[in-house]
Amino acid sequence: MLRSPLLTLGLIWTAIHPGVWLGEMRLAREGPLAAVQVVLLRLDPSAIRFSLHQATRDEGTRNAWTIDSLPDGAIAGFNAGQFSGVSPWGWLVRGGVESRPAGTGRLVMTFAIGADGVPVLLNEAERNALATTPLLAFQSYPALLVGNGESPPEFASPGRGVDLAHRDSRVAIGITREGQVIVALTRYAALGPMAETFPYGPTVGEMSEFMRSLGCRRAMLLDGGLSGQLAIRRADGTMARWSNWRAVPLGMVVTSNPSQIREP
Repeated sequence: MLRSPLLTLGLIWTAIHPGVWLGEMRLAREGPLAAVQVVLLRLDPSAIRFSLHQATRDEGTRNAWTIDSLPDGAIAGFNAGQFSGVSPWGWLVRGGVESRPAGTGRLVMTFAIGADGVPVLLNEAERNALATTPLLAFQSYPALLVGNGESPPEFASPGRGVDLAHRDSRVAIGITREGQVIVALTRYAALGPMAETFPYGPTVGEMSEFMRSLGCRRAMLLDGGLSGQLAIRRADGTMARWSNWRAVPLGMVVTSNPSQIREP
């Protein structure tokens, strides 16, 4: 497990846009995670809007999305959810319209935004109890933090349906106790930029501990490995890009919402 990485390494957030911050850090000073860099995106939901994007067959992309699909004016984009073949896996809601049915499982989590604009991460029972269809929703697995910041019971010992020893590059999304959204993307940093997409990184348990150390109350993994990708457009229009080899069926795009920015 990681041991208080923020206390030992420190983390400086750089404001990119109102309500949007970027951070980068090594996961450890020594040991197997010393070779892993993590890129962090922190978002104030009151200052931005989320939208889910699928490329269409008319665009000649076979329903594949990459950060190169980021529309003009978008602040950031990253791969969302898991996938089955060329389709997103699990529940998919855009504009309040459900286009795919919900997936089920003990470690399935749902990212959803209702009419109040507040993002939430829901377990299966909470999703089933929703009174209305949210404006936006997608599912992924496994959950990294449940309840009030606890690791799932399945992480307690091997043989409970989660490979606790496997190392891979990861993408995770979490919601802090203050309601901010954090996206974390890990990269292999030992051999320079040419090798940063090498699929090596934290275990599921280590990623759970890391998201907790960032102040997240709930968190889940998105598809990692060769799918993990993130792009951020700086205020001057230049792009910071962490691309990858695999196109995915679904991307999350972040745009500004100036009318809702909170005054300090």
